Amino acid sequence: MSRTEESQINAVVEAYVLAMSAADEQKLRAAFHASASIIGNYQGAVEWLSADAYVGEVMGAGLAPNSSPNWKVSLLDITVDAATVKVEDEFGSMKFTDYLSLLKIAGEWKIVSKLYHLHT
Repeated sequence: MSRTEESQINAVVEAYVLAMSAADEQKLRAAFHASASIIGNYQGAVEWLSADAYVGEVMGAGLAPNSSPNWKVSLLDITVDAATVKVEDEFGSMKFTDYLSLLKIAGEWKIVSKLYHLHT
């Protein structure tokens, strides 16, 4: 694993968390591949969203933008052009553990799936 790849992946994860917290639609879309899936249990049901639906939910949440959210990467595993990142973050008053799968596509790392756990 090269430091460059690790830095690039961390930059995508940071951009994702900050864009989500600040409800920055353009930057949030940029972190995800257009065909990404966002999956988790939410309010007693499985939520299975497209990237567009997820961005729509974030934008529609009506939360005050937070430019300094609490978050940390607790696991990063890279195999050439594929990576998994475990990140603990907050969205509003909710705390999540996200398992992000990233793929390097045309020289750029993109989140291709997000599996999440909402802490209660």
